[in-house]
Amino acid sequence: MVAEKSRQVALRLPELQPDFDFIFESAMLHDIGMIHTHAPGIGCTGKEPYIKHGILGRQMLEKEGWPQHALVCERHIGTGLTKEIILRHGLPLPARDMRPQSLEEKIICFADKFYSKNRNYLEKEKSVDQIVHSLKKHGQEVAEQFQIWLREFKEIE
Repeated sequence: MVAEKSRQVALRLPELQPDFDFIFESAMLHDIGMIHTHAPGIGCTGKEPYIKHGILGRQMLEKEGWPQHALVCERHIGTGLTKEIILRHGLPLPARDMRPQSLEEKIICFADKFYSKNRNYLEKEKSVDQIVHSLKKHGQEVAEQFQIWLREFKEIE
């Protein structure tokens, strides 16, 4: 679902020349680190906190020789995490900037917000209001970044 949503967004941005192959591959792999996390509500039976799935995915893909795809894993949490957010919330993550940098990373991070990992809602796209409400729990700057992307990615007029 995230790969298809990412493709739809990229199609609206031909002037920016998004890399469709990279978007597809990375969107399919962006949550790979979940297999090592403990989140029984979504079927994850690993030992690590769910918030770490991005850095765990990065480690996995780097080990396989996919460094650019690995960065998508790390940088897709929320709308990207700043060092300040990590420290302010005491997250069990390295204190470094983990915001998406490339157009493709931003598109995948954005598209990911539209879908739940709950088995009952996997194929149901969330509304913009639901996403913004959920993101506000993590800080106003997180919700604001999503709203910027809504306009940049032509999701809303």
